[in-house]
Amino acid sequence: MSGGALAAGGIATAAIALPALGFALGPVAEDTIQDNWRDVGPESDFNATTYVPKVITIVPEVGGEVGKTTIYVRKAIAADKSPSDKGAPLPYVAISTRCMHLGCPVRYVQASQRFICPCHGGVYDYEGKVVGGPPVRPLDRFYTKVENGRVLVGKRFSLDSHLRRYKPRDPSNHVDGLWKYLYPSRPTT
Repeated sequence: MSGGALAAGGIATAAIALPALGFALGPVAEDTIQDNWRDVGPESDFNATTYVPKVITIVPEVGGEVGKTTIYVRKAIAADKSPSDKGAPLPYVAISTRCMHLGCPVRYVQASQRFICPCHGGVYDYEGKVVGGPPVRPLDRFYTKVENGRVLVGKRFSLDSHLRRYKPRDPSNHVDGLWKYLYPSRPTT
């Protein structure tokens, strides 16, 4: 009798705990970042002095405008190639328009050479580093490459305050300092 009760209790516990565990740990093993390269135009469209806004499809499975985002692209200069950056230098700088405070869209203002978030007053410099407001880190960027004279944009990556690359993080997630230990990374959206 007690063996049957223990077996029934074990089955009931497994029926509740295993789906919850799968739901909690499933996103960790899932690759949520797309690996496709998007064409944003010929090399002649971009220069090193100003950003050019381009619309790309971030989520190809989502149709219409919902799966799209705007990025700002310019040709990379020598100052963009940091010696502390472990990754290969990128030929173009492609900056995300998602503010690193709460994810509002930022826009580039050529007159001031700043990215400005209208929601909570976040201000970023020409490189995307925070110069004012509540954002916790620089704007995210995208990998870039050139094939057959066309600029291609790939996966998104996050940056720390020294512009070193990290796996993508959601807005308000830190990648350097003490905060990265207090708030570790989680799967991105």
